[in-house]
Amino acid sequence: MLLLVIIIISLILAVVFFMRQDKFGKAPRGSRLEIIKNSQNYKNGQFQNLSNTPALTEGVTYTAVLKEFIFTKKERKTPVIPLPTVKTDLKNLDPNIDVLVWFGHSSYYMQIDGKKILVDPVLNGTASPVSFTTKAFIGTHIYTANDIPEIDILFITHDHWDHLDFLAVKQLKPKIKKIVCSLGVGEHLEHWKFDMSIIHELDWYDKAELGDGFVTHATPARHFSGRTFKRNQSLWNSYVLITPTSQIFIGGDSGYDSHFREIGKRFGPFDLAILENGQYDKSWKYIHMMPEEVLQAAVDLGAERLIPVHSSKFSLSNHAWDEPLERISKNKHRFNLTLVTPIIGEPVLLKNKDQQFTEWWKTVG
Repeated sequence: MLLLVIIIISLILAVVFFMRQDKFGKAPRGSRLEIIKNSQNYKNGQFQNLSNTPALTEGVTYTAVLKEFIFTKKERKTPVIPLPTVKTDLKNLDPNIDVLVWFGHSSYYMQIDGKKILVDPVLNGTASPVSFTTKAFIGTHIYTANDIPEIDILFITHDHWDHLDFLAVKQLKPKIKKIVCSLGVGEHLEHWKFDMSIIHELDWYDKAELGDGFVTHATPARHFSGRTFKRNQSLWNSYVLITPTSQIFIGGDSGYDSHFREIGKRFGPFDLAILENGQYDKSWKYIHMMPEEVLQAAVDLGAERLIPVHSSKFSLSNHAWDEPLERISKNKHRFNLTLVTPIIGEPVLLKNKDQQFTEWWKTVG
């Protein structure tokens, strides 16, 4: 019995010391915490969604979810061969071309109206605090911080490990001119020694003027946050990005709800919506969208074109790796919008609405 107690205490101490590493960030405190407490989206000690949002679907237990992950074999969760990619030289793109380059999952680079923009960069081959878990699919880890040019605006939607890569933002730090992040995420960045004067830390429906005709509005999402066991101490945002010539919706992670329609009414229509499509499951239907809901959300927003992201790099759910793209492409005919499906690294020409894309996932298996 004494030996068991010693083992348990040792494990607890090991976890405590492990989680004191810088990469876990810090929970909001001091003046930032006081600002958070005054947010209408913060109640009972944590941020809340606009609608009641259970972490799990009714009738589902954490035990059942864990059992399914461990004991239920799922076919084709990862591709059997390397995914096709294109290595676009971001540093030498024609500055007069408006372009988006997807890095897989929810990371992407945009060059638009003379600004260089980066969203949720995860660039170190894993989406976990433990490097040997949640590893990128073979062939998808082709962009690193060394490939990224100077960044005028970095957007961070929320602090989950598959959206906020500590090592990547530290490596990119000398290149970043401005940061737009969710309320509370600034505490992580301050802990990581970022200059707070360059950071716009936004609550839902806050606005930030970014210079040269660029404006962003933080908008709601239906999700959650947290880099440790304690959830929802920082907010989870989507963003409306207004440039001199375009209007773009940066979706972040979100379950489907009426907020898409409200954002569309306030800010739409959009030239482009970038929405998460992947890592969903029937057991957590409120915090991630099914592919058919992604299409409906784009319609609610009034989007002309849709780029589905949050797939093709990490396996965070039980569906086949290509199911999100397969389902959304099969159902797109029911919706009045253009679906844009680049391979990783392929330039999407933001002003060329006739650009064609292949169903590249069908060639992988």
